[in-house]
Amino acid sequence: MKHVVSVSIGSSTRNHRVTERFFGESFLIERIGTDGKIDDAIALIRDMDGKVDAFGMGGIDLYIVNGDHRYTFRDARRIASAAQKTPIVDGSGLKNTLERHVVAQMAEDPKLSPKGKRVLIVSAMDRFGMAEAMVAAGAHCTFGDLPFAIDVPMGLHSLKTLGLLSRIALPIVTQLPFTLVYPTGTAQEQESVPRFQRFYEEAEIIAGDFHYIRKYLPARIDGKTILTNTTTSRDVALLRERGAACLITTTPQWEGRSFGTNVLEALLVASVGQRPETIDPQTYEEWILRLGITPHVERWDREAADA
Repeated sequence: MKHVVSVSIGSSTRNHRVTERFFGESFLIERIGTDGKIDDAIALIRDMDGKVDAFGMGGIDLYIVNGDHRYTFRDARRIASAAQKTPIVDGSGLKNTLERHVVAQMAEDPKLSPKGKRVLIVSAMDRFGMAEAMVAAGAHCTFGDLPFAIDVPMGLHSLKTLGLLSRIALPIVTQLPFTLVYPTGTAQEQESVPRFQRFYEEAEIIAGDFHYIRKYLPARIDGKTILTNTTTSRDVALLRERGAACLITTTPQWEGRSFGTNVLEALLVASVGQRPETIDPQTYEEWILRLGITPHVERWDREAADA
């Protein structure tokens, strides 16, 4: 049995452990949160290094890719360097390929297609592939990096402007303590405080990292489609209670919850049997198809129609 472990600096209340089979081989897949404690994550990786087949690094990006530029988070580099034997990935290598793939699949469904729709991507700097795919699919995009990351109430509407802002901000942002730019540990469990409601109200599709979506989530999001990454049963219940019509997670659900792209990338690295730095986007695409990885879709608007 292969063993894949996501060591996350996120909340331990989101921990999960499943066993799945791929190509006749069993995989033990688990997620272990350290409640925002980077030193605990480093210690855990050092203890398990060489004893598991692949690590995912959760709750933090190792780097952000924007075109030909790659920016590495200082705190993430510390965590990744703890793995000397076992390959470690943060999901960045897969995210770009997978999220483009999911947007292309949405475009084939008339009810889910983003063409001509208003799409809010709450943080597009770390999802440049999704942003490009949405624009290519004909969506009218608002990139919420300024309001959702640094509380500046101004949306961006062009990839060119987003790229320029990224090249200015990311060399600085990636050197800051990660807790200043992203909710970690218990901050992931705090109740949402509605702000910037016009961005939510104007959007037909709300996309991007779930913790950023949840951060300022209004009391009602009736009829909205949510496109995101990792959700727990509690997250799903929250979206349904507030009126969302549809939830699409870019990774499949196993035993009632979706895992992050870092887990999925670690799974693929363990399956391929190569070091992650030798795996190109085409190989990831091939393995996504071979493993039958498809987005998980829940459509609650159908329930309303049948009621």
